[in-house]
Amino acid sequence: MAESESGWYRGDCHVHSTCSHGGELTPERLAAEARAAGLDFLAATEHNNADTHATWGRYAADDLLVILGQEVTTTTGHWLALGVSPGQVVDWRYGVRDEVVDCHLDEVHRGGGLCVAAHPHAPYDSGTFLYPYEGFDVVEVWNGPWSSDLPWQADNEAALAEWGRGLGADIRRWGGWRPAMGNSDAHLSGQIGTPHTVVRAEELSTDAVLAGIRAGRSWIAGSAAVELSFTVCGGGQPVGIGGRLEHCDGPVVARVRVSGVPSGVVSFHTGRGKAHVASLPGAGVVEWHVDTVDSAFVRVEVRHPGGDMAALSNPIILG
Repeated sequence: MAESESGWYRGDCHVHSTCSHGGELTPERLAAEARAAGLDFLAATEHNNADTHATWGRYAADDLLVILGQEVTTTTGHWLALGVSPGQVVDWRYGVRDEVVDCHLDEVHRGGGLCVAAHPHAPYDSGTFLYPYEGFDVVEVWNGPWSSDLPWQADNEAALAEWGRGLGADIRRWGGWRPAMGNSDAHLSGQIGTPHTVVRAEELSTDAVLAGIRAGRSWIAGSAAVELSFTVCGGGQPVGIGGRLEHCDGPVVARVRVSGVPSGVVSFHTGRGKAHVASLPGAGVVEWHVDTVDSAFVRVEVRHPGGDMAALSNPIILG
């Protein structure tokens, strides 16, 4: 896809090189593996340093955007600062009781960056996210493989459930909502892109990609083999992921098209929880009538037969 072209772009916004603890890949290798995984962009998020910022220019090109960032590893939760300035390092030496995180979020926001609550239910020291989501732009609900026996693997089911429960409350309380995203948290070879976020952006640039993520015009894919299209139509033009269906009372049609998930199962979720489940037919298209009186939003999940997630969307707002 050309740099100036509007469309859907795939990217992984949580990756580490040898400049992070446990990282075994050079920036050159990360770039090569990102291309091999079918990604259009990645975000360099080393632990509390900007040591690779100056090196990425050698490996980025028209086919691979590199967004400068950082994983801010505080004592009571980690978060991603995306779109920081070259060489910028955000302070990480605090915890929730210090009541200073908002100052650092503001620092990133003033520069046009994005703040992501990372792996909220990671089972290790400092990994569990104890900050309120207020002030953060996005929640990383899918971190690494969906399920794993590894002792450091984030509990993605818990993160997704927590985010899902908060959607309706956020829409009712302040009319907005925090989008979900998914990233690999790659440290080793073969991890990048599992999962990644697919973003609708005006072009392949840092500002455009972050704007798409911030607006929730995105869905999460387990691999580049998975394709998903999700719209809601209430008599006019269909509305896509992250959009709002205006001035429509009563039933509307939610339509999902999926490929790359053989024998997959689609579920539709509203403010009342899981509202409808259907097996993917051979054509890969599922339609469901949802009443806008019953919910302020609808979103979809696609799972493999064994229950692991294959794809999930941000919501379409109803009314």
